[in-house]
Amino acid sequence: MGAPTGDITLFGREPEIATLDGFLDRVRERGEALLVRGAPGIGKSALLSFAVERAEARNLLVSTASGVQSETHLPFAGLHQLLRPMLAAAGRLPGRQREALLGAFGMAGTGDPEPFLVALAVLNLLGDAAAHRPLLIAVDDVQWLDAPTTEVLGFVARRLRSDPIVLLMALRDGHPTSLDASDVPELRLNGLEPAAAEALLDAGSSGLSVGLRWRVLSEAAGNPLALVELPLALDAGTVTDETGFLPLTARLERAFAVRLAELPPHTRGLLLVAAANDGHDLADALAGGATVTGADLTAEALVPALDAGLVELHDQTLRFRHPLVRSAIYHKAGGTDRLAAHAALAQVHARDPDRRAWHRAAAIAHRDESVAAELEEVAVRARQRGAITVAVTALRRAAEVSEEPAAGAHRLLTAAELAFELGRGDQAAELLALAQPSVLGDLPHARGVWLSEVLGEGRNDGPARIRRLVTMAEAAQAAGDRELALNFVRAAAIRCWWSDPGWEQRSRVIALAGRLAAGDDDPELLVTMATAGAVEHGAEVIERLAKVGGARLDADVTRLLGVAASTVGAFDLVGGFLESSIADLRTQGRLGLLTRALSTQVWRQVFCGDWAGALLVAEEAERLARETAQPRRQASALGMLALLAGLRGEEERGLALAAEGERVLGTVDISSVVALIEHARGVIALCAGRYDDAFGHLWRLFEPGDAAHHPIWQQWVISELAEAAVAAGRTEQARRAVAELEQVAARTPAPLLHVGLRHARASLADDADAEALYQDALGADLSHWPMARARLLLGHGMWLRRRRRIQEARVPLRAARDAFDVLGLLAWGEKARQELRAAGEASDRRVAPAAEQLTSQELHIARLAAAGLSNREIAQQLYLSHRTVSTHLYRAFPKLGITARGQLRDALGNTSRD
Repeated sequence: MGAPTGDITLFGREPEIATLDGFLDRVRERGEALLVRGAPGIGKSALLSFAVERAEARNLLVSTASGVQSETHLPFAGLHQLLRPMLAAAGRLPGRQREALLGAFGMAGTGDPEPFLVALAVLNLLGDAAAHRPLLIAVDDVQWLDAPTTEVLGFVARRLRSDPIVLLMALRDGHPTSLDASDVPELRLNGLEPAAAEALLDAGSSGLSVGLRWRVLSEAAGNPLALVELPLALDAGTVTDETGFLPLTARLERAFAVRLAELPPHTRGLLLVAAANDGHDLADALAGGATVTGADLTAEALVPALDAGLVELHDQTLRFRHPLVRSAIYHKAGGTDRLAAHAALAQVHARDPDRRAWHRAAAIAHRDESVAAELEEVAVRARQRGAITVAVTALRRAAEVSEEPAAGAHRLLTAAELAFELGRGDQAAELLALAQPSVLGDLPHARGVWLSEVLGEGRNDGPARIRRLVTMAEAAQAAGDRELALNFVRAAAIRCWWSDPGWEQRSRVIALAGRLAAGDDDPELLVTMATAGAVEHGAEVIERLAKVGGARLDADVTRLLGVAASTVGAFDLVGGFLESSIADLRTQGRLGLLTRALSTQVWRQVFCGDWAGALLVAEEAERLARETAQPRRQASALGMLALLAGLRGEEERGLALAAEGERVLGTVDISSVVALIEHARGVIALCAGRYDDAFGHLWRLFEPGDAAHHPIWQQWVISELAEAAVAAGRTEQARRAVAELEQVAARTPAPLLHVGLRHARASLADDADAEALYQDALGADLSHWPMARARLLLGHGMWLRRRRRIQEARVPLRAARDAFDVLGLLAWGEKARQELRAAGEASDRRVAPAAEQLTSQELHIARLAAAGLSNREIAQQLYLSHRTVSTHLYRAFPKLGITARGQLRDALGNTSRD
C-alpha cells in the first residue's frame, strides 16, 4: 500500500495542528511528540510514510528507524539505526555524553555508562541537527525496538518542547513498552469507515462474489491490510469454518502463508533464514540459506518471493513487505527448521559475539553450559554499554540453558538485582522466585534474602523483621561479604527510622555498623547512627559532621553525610554536603541517587528559608522520581510540593498534591512518607485558618499506632502543632507533646528540635511566662532559620495585640510581614497583614518581584545562568537540550525587564540565593 494522498486528520489534537500538515508546520515553533497506536495493518506505517513525504516536501531533515522483532535483544540497535546519519557530529558533544553514546554503540571503551547520559547525548545530538533544519523523526514498530532505545525515545519525547523536532512513533496494540506510562500524547488509529473500506476492497478485488465481498468486509473490520490480503486467502480456499474465530492477526499471517506454500523449497529456506536473522543484509541471508538448504544460493533464489510480493530488495538490503510476512514465514516453519536456521546464523555471525550468542541460544532445545556462558558475557557487555534491560534478558535466558542448577540460580539472582536497579520490582520478584529453589550456599542464599527484603521495602513487620536483618548481616559478615552485610544493616536502620523497635534492637544495629565501619567517620556508620539512634547519638553525629565539613569527598559519601545531618535535624549542615554531591551526581548522570539527594536537599531549603529554591528542587525531584520509577521518592516530593503550596496560600492545589502523593505511595506502609503528607496537610489547614483540621493532621504524628506516627518527624512540627492547638483550644494535648519532647531535647542538640520547642513553649505559655519565653526564643541564634524567626515574630506580635499592647505589637508584626514577603510565604504574609490591620495599621499589598512571574523551569535556568553557567552547562545539569535552555532564557528576559545575561543576578534578587 502506498502513502495516502491529501491530508490526514489527527483527531483530538489542537485546532491548529488537527491535520498532519498542521502538525508538521508547527515544528518551526515548538517540538512535538506523538505516539500512534493501532492494530496490525491498520495503517500506522502508511501514516509515517506520509509524514516523511510531507516533511521532505517542506525541506525538513528526516531520520527514520524501524523495530525488528529479531533485534530486540541487541542493545541500542534501533538508536544506532536512527542516529547513523548524525554520528559524525558526536565529537561536539560534552565529553561524558560523547563517551556514553559511543560506548553504548560499542564504538568506544568505557565503564558502565549511566543510561540517562546516553539519553541526554541523543537529545543534544538531535537538537544540534535540528538547529540547521527542523527535524522529523519517524520510528515504526516501536514494540520491537530494543528496550534501551525505547527508553531513550521516551526521555527525548518528554523534552522536545523548545526544539524544532517532531517525533512520530508507531506502536502495535497489545505490546507493553516503557512508553505506556509516559505522558507522550497518543493518536489511536481505528479502521476505515464503511464507504472507504468498500472502495479499497473494490479497487483491488473487484471480481469477488457478493458473499465473499460481504465476508471480507465483515472480517476486515476496516483494517486496510486485511482488505487487501484476505481476498487472496479466500480465493485460495484457505479460510474455512475452522479458522472463523482466529484473531485478525492470525488470519493475515495465514493469508501471507498462502503465497509462501507456492514458493520453491530453496526460496522458502532462504526466507526462513532471513526471517530469523537480526539484520537486513542480503549476504548474511544467502550465507545462512546456503547452510540450511545445502545449495549455493544467489539473489536469483529470491525472485519467486519478489514476484509474490513478500519481500523487497534494495542495494543488497532484504526487507519483508510487512512485519506479518516475517512472522508468517517464521511460524509456518517447523520447530526443527527454525533451530537449523538459527544454527546457521550463529555461524554467519561468528565474528559478532552478541549475535552469535543469541542465535546459539535460539538454536538449541536442550541445556548447554557453553551457550549459557556466552549469554552471561552478553550480559556483561550490555551492562558496560548501559543496556541493563538487555543484560537482564540475557541472564534469564542463560539461566534457562544452564546445566548446573546453582549456576542458573546465580544468573537469575544477578538478573533480579539488575531488574531491581531499573525500578522493575515485579520483574525482579519473578526472577527471584525462579532462583530460590536452586540457590545453594550461604552467600547466594543471603543475596536472595537481601533482594527479597528490598523488594518488600514497604512492609514494616516491626522488631522481628529487624532482628532477622541483623542476623543476616552477621552471617554475611562472617562469610566475608562486607558489602552485603552493609546492605542488611542499611535496611535494618531504615526500619528503625520507620518504627521504633526499642533501644535494644536499635543499639544492636548501630553496634554491627560499628564493626563493619572503616573508621569513626565512615559515612555508612554515621547514617546508621543517625537513622537508628538520632536522639541517643545525635550529638556525636553532629560533632563528627562538623569536623568533616570542609573536606572534598565523592558524591556517594557526601550524599550519605547529608542524609545523616538531616535525620538528626541539623539542616543547617545539610547544604554543605548535598550541594557538592548533587553537582557530582548530575555530572555523572546518576539520576536515581540524584533524586534521593534532591529529596533531602528540599527540607534543608524549606527549614532554612530558601522557599524558591525548595520549590525548584521539589519539582525536579518529583519529575526524576517518576522517570526513574521511585514511587516512594515521588510520593515524598509530592508531599513537599503540597506543603510549599500551603505556605503560599494555594490550599486547593496543596490538597490535590497531597492526595496525589497518597495515591502514588499506595498501600505501602512507610510512616515517614505518611508523616510528611500529614505535615503538609496540617500546614495547609493552619495557613487557611482551619485550626481544628490542622491540629488533627499534625496530632497523627504523635499518636502511637497511627500510620503517621513518627518520633523524629514530631520534632520538626512541634511549633505548628502548638500554634494550631492554641487556636483550636487543644493546649493540654499540645503541652503533653511538648513535655515528651523536652525529655528528648535533653539528650540531643538537634537544632531544629530546639528551635521548635522554644516557639512551642512561648505559644503555649501562660500570660505570666509568655513574654520571657518569646524573648528567649527570639534571642537565640536564628540566622539559619529565617522562616522560624518570622513565625516567632508573628506569634509574638499576635500575643502582644491580644493583650492590647498595640504599639508594641506593630513592631514584630511589621518585621514578620516583611520577612514573609521576602521569603515568598504568601499565606503567612497575609496573616501578618491581617494582624497589623487589627492593630490599626494598614499595609500595602505585597508587590511580587519580577522573578515570581517566571515559570519554575524558567526560574531554575535563570538562577543557574545568574551563577555564571553557560547554556550547555545548564542543559547538562537539568537534563535538557541547550536549545531548550536558550528558549527559556529568551522568554524570561522580558518578564524580568532585562536585555542581557549580566543583569540576571540583580533582577533575581533574593531568589538567586543558594
